[in-house]
Amino acid sequence: MSKRIAIFPASFDPITLGHVDLIDRVCKLDVFDELVIVIGVNPAKQERFTIEERIQMLEEVIKPYPKATIAGDAGLMVHYAQTRGACAIIRGLREISDFEWEFKMARMNQQIAPEIDTLFMVANKQYAHISSTLVMEVVEMGQGKLSEEKLLEMVPPVVVEFIKQKFHVR
Repeated sequence: MSKRIAIFPASFDPITLGHVDLIDRVCKLDVFDELVIVIGVNPAKQERFTIEERIQMLEEVIKPYPKATIAGDAGLMVHYAQTRGACAIIRGLREISDFEWEFKMARMNQQIAPEIDTLFMVANKQYAHISSTLVMEVVEMGQGKLSEEKLLEMVPPVVVEFIKQKFHVR
């Protein structure tokens, strides 16, 4: 039997508690032998953290998950999934508006690589409003006044440390 590999792509700029929740839930399903967390590059987004910084954050976060590994790729995720021999791409849905875009992308991926399924996972309600982009907008517009306690409601402790260093948050 071949190894069952799933790909979980996102910018992870930075990783949020919503991302961590999905990683935890996918690993607990015990459906896949490996979950490859792929740091994707989105040319439409302004990057706040380098790929190296995101890898460092993710390495800390995935320590409790022996099935999880980290990779980076700037191309189409479906092509990356093919090269890794993956059988699934995991996508998180925070709200209804996410579904329309993700559905179109899943259909396109299905046309390109029909052997790879897309699995949608609905975000837990406590994380549904959290996105990497929104977290960083709050940090940047908060001018260093956002408390560590509030940040820990959105991102893992390792990310708080990176934010404190890079954006001089108290």
